[in-house]
Amino acid sequence: MFRDRRDAGRALAQALSKYKDDPAVIVVALPRGGVVIGYEISLALHLPLDVLVVRKLGTPVNPELAMGALAETGYRYLNEDVIRTYGVTVEQLDAEVRRQEREILRRSDKYRGGRRLLPLKGNTVLVVDDGIATGATLYAALAALRQAEAARLVVAVPVAPPDAARDLRAKVDEVVILQTPAWFFGISQFYERFPQVEDEEVIACLETVREALSRGNTSAG
Repeated sequence: MFRDRRDAGRALAQALSKYKDDPAVIVVALPRGGVVIGYEISLALHLPLDVLVVRKLGTPVNPELAMGALAETGYRYLNEDVIRTYGVTVEQLDAEVRRQEREILRRSDKYRGGRRLLPLKGNTVLVVDDGIATGATLYAALAALRQAEAARLVVAVPVAPPDAARDLRAKVDEVVILQTPAWFFGISQFYERFPQVEDEEVIACLETVREALSRGNTSAG
């Protein structure tokens, strides 16, 4: 059990200490909850922090049911089985893609203030989130990062179900998961406090890390 996301992030930073001060390593967090985790890792290990905006493509009958995912890099994943099972038309799929493209643009612009994603090619990327449930968004993010030619992918999360941990080991170069409980009903059950993270907190985390690294000071927060 973690007190909150910051507590979990500090624990992950200890597990990732071998990457401290490595100029070829970047922390990429999945917003919004993953950014608080990434913030603690970046400050502790003196590593740059960025976000990768990935949006689930929801079905018309149930927006929470993913028929795919879309990343800001342009990568698109479609679950043809879900699309077929729920009879999603080309028009419905295109409409959802356009809607999520707009949201990706809004979020990426708001989080970075017009700056581009940090260069990933040839670097080791620590991909962080506050936990893994279904893994759909994370898997889309990993494929997008591979497409961007990241040299190594390391997934680091506080908690995930055992099957997700096994699946990940076949997809990435290294997996760091602090807890893999057999009884897993949701990420929030492993945190004493699990409030929703707002856009403003994401922006503050990114700006604080950027300013701390530019000053050579990582004791912020």
